[in-house]
Amino acid sequence: MDSSPSQVVDSVRYEPDENPPRSLAIALALQFSALVVGAIVLTVAIVFRAAGMDEGYVAWGAFAALLISGAVTIVQVLRVGPFGAGYILCMGTSGAFIAVSVAALQQGGAGLLASLVIGSSVFQFILARRLSLLRRILTPTVGGTVIMLISVTVMPLLFDFLDDLPEGSPLLTGQVTALVTLVVTFIVVLLGKGPVRLFGPIAGIIAGCIASWFLDILRFEALFAASWIGVPVASWPGLSLDFGPAFWVLLPGFTLVTLVGAIETIGDAVGIQRVSWRKPRATDYRAVQGAVTADGLGNLLSGLLSTVPNTTYSSSVSVTEVTGIASRRVGVWIGAIFCALAFLPKFTQVLLAIPQPVIGAYAIAIISLLFMLGTRIVVQDGMDYRKATIVGFSFWFGVGCQYGQIPLDGLPSVLQELLSNGMTAGGMAALGLTAFGELAGRKRARMRTPLAMEALPRIQRFLEDFGRRGKLSDETARRVALAAEETLLLLVSNTEGDSDGASDAAAEDGAPAPRRLLLTARRDGSSTELEFLAAGGEGNIEDHMAVIGAQMDPDPVSDEFSLRILRHLAASVQHHKYADTDVVTVRVADLAGTPSA
Repeated sequence: MDSSPSQVVDSVRYEPDENPPRSLAIALALQFSALVVGAIVLTVAIVFRAAGMDEGYVAWGAFAALLISGAVTIVQVLRVGPFGAGYILCMGTSGAFIAVSVAALQQGGAGLLASLVIGSSVFQFILARRLSLLRRILTPTVGGTVIMLISVTVMPLLFDFLDDLPEGSPLLTGQVTALVTLVVTFIVVLLGKGPVRLFGPIAGIIAGCIASWFLDILRFEALFAASWIGVPVASWPGLSLDFGPAFWVLLPGFTLVTLVGAIETIGDAVGIQRVSWRKPRATDYRAVQGAVTADGLGNLLSGLLSTVPNTTYSSSVSVTEVTGIASRRVGVWIGAIFCALAFLPKFTQVLLAIPQPVIGAYAIAIISLLFMLGTRIVVQDGMDYRKATIVGFSFWFGVGCQYGQIPLDGLPSVLQELLSNGMTAGGMAALGLTAFGELAGRKRARMRTPLAMEALPRIQRFLEDFGRRGKLSDETARRVALAAEETLLLLVSNTEGDSDGASDAAAEDGAPAPRRLLLTARRDGSSTELEFLAAGGEGNIEDHMAVIGAQMDPDPVSDEFSLRILRHLAASVQHHKYADTDVVTVRVADLAGTPSA
């Protein structure tokens, strides 16, 4: 199938449920905080200053952004109710919202910004709730492409950090400082043994700061001027929701950016699951839904406090992959540090005093891994000519927009700002092409039935009719029918306990409510794709098949027989679990004698 349990990720030292020593957890949290706290504050400053807001509002926006980012990071890690992925996904201000946020502040001030951010958060809650309905559009192919483009979009900004020096400093000092940071980081990461390599990035930052000191580009003026403890409450503009004409003009732009941000969050939530476990697991889309819901919570709080919306930071995936530590304890400490820094301007300035060339070099080493992670997600989702077309065109369209090779003159200014971001442009292209391919592709035959083995005769008649219309060979039609039978048996088995409970409760009320199954079938090239959409149950068929493939029990139980038969019949099986829905996609390849569609 798609993964084998024999594949063990040796670099994962601590899985999400495992706890590293407290000192190591705090050190890693401080390391991560040093990387992203500057981006959180800087994005706010860029937006508010570009819109002509006063410095008091800038201070408030930075305080609110840090506080919200810390609180929602903890929610992401701990998974509180429907909120959170249950993995280390750091939250921070979203660069994708810069253009539309500046437009909102210029046209209506803080009240209009608050209204639009709150409105976009409602859209995000709806999107998370109905994510299973958009599963054919918001795919790993789209998410992987967006992750690949994040590196393309962020790298130019990081390279600019290398030249961001105090006035009068020679350009060479930034390059030397960055080189020292990178060399020390790579030496420790590549040559270090065991836990030593985990401190490579910290060693690089320390070495870079030492080099900066000798080159006289380390500055402490802002640190000395900052207070030890402070809350800029007097600078809060208050909550004044504005639903005037400007709101309705700008709402589509905010909604579009929110959708792109959700795609990035989906990609991050998929990616973090791939690097957090020693043995590969099928993606749990309940965690993905939780990540998007927490993202919406962050945006709602950002609107209430009139600051820039936030999103998951993709560097969470890279840092987890580099360090090999996915423990939730580290994520909680990251969030706690953000919250503390919001109230401690002096300590915030300690991190911000690190010269930009040092932070840029450190971030380059971390973000460079994202591109390969994006390609891995795309490839693991299965590659055919359709997906290759979507990924190839969307990636290069995003690159062209990012570097100005695709002319955007004549478009509305908001669209120009949106498309000038490679991640936004490429993500929109991937989304549009995926939606077009789904709508214009071969139609699906479908049927609805109760989720029970008694429905098997109806399903077999449905597939017999599908096979005649698709001109399948007798042997291929038989294999498709057998694959459907075994999948139905596994789904019924997975939901049997819940179904019994539901039936008992329904019987007391005198109104039985059996679980429903939606089965669709379609021809896809030289194979038949069956999709089973049913109420959620326990376990994951994809994971169980991987285990069966590695451990051959001489005395298998009935479920194992079905898993082995399905493994033999199907070319691939994907089981996506959402909060209230199981989606199992089974692909059965044609045998000789079946004409290609």
